[in-house]
Amino acid sequence: MNRLQNKVAIVTGAAGGMGAAIARLFTQEGAAVLATDIQFDKLDAWVKNANLPKLACIQHDVQSAANWQQVVDKALELFGKIDILVNNAGVYQPMETTEATTLERWNQVLSINVTSAFLGAKSALPHLKKSGKAAIVNIASIAGMVGGNGAAYSSSKGAMRLLTKDQAVEFAPFNIRVNSIHPGGVLTPMTEHLFPADEAQRSAMLAAMCPLGRIGTAEEIAYGALYLASDESSYVTGSELVIDGGMIAR
Repeated sequence: MNRLQNKVAIVTGAAGGMGAAIARLFTQEGAAVLATDIQFDKLDAWVKNANLPKLACIQHDVQSAANWQQVVDKALELFGKIDILVNNAGVYQPMETTEATTLERWNQVLSINVTSAFLGAKSALPHLKKSGKAAIVNIASIAGMVGGNGAAYSSSKGAMRLLTKDQAVEFAPFNIRVNSIHPGGVLTPMTEHLFPADEAQRSAMLAAMCPLGRIGTAEEIAYGALYLASDESSYVTGSELVIDGGMIAR
């Protein structure tokens, strides 16, 4: 407990799945959290139900620079500073080939998955500089490290991986650490339709694709984000934390 005491965090894509798990865990660990998502009704419902005093939420289109500024302004209004930014918002449609991907779809995936992280860092940077011990955590994917996950999606997550490293170097003089998390198969509302409903079929599928033989949970990703956001990782920047049950170890 209290691993993020007196910290203020913005967590995007927090209406469900990994974003919601990260926002909840950060609050439980002492942070004040502004959770954001374009799906505001869903976000607002769980935040109200959680009844955590230092957890607030706001509607947010991560593709909009103007909307990013509104989010930053809201965090400052509510909590007075910003120490942590978690760029989690994303969109995923598996196995979209180059041939099948329209230019409109390509631009949409890159805008939501990686341009949003650039806008978030750019918008929050003046306030992260004031923190003295700030952290940015980018939720990428193992799709940014190996191929076979769709042209636009893999490209967006590979770009986030390198954006992380570039900003780690750029922001180091301000003691702002920037790291990425690369989940493998994780059960979230965005991915659950990809797995068989039948438990035996699901188990067989997971045993074949993952050495640990099971799907990951949103909470397991959240604990990785907690480490990278906390002062425990004070000498970690530009790093990739792979949380995939061993999927790409083969």
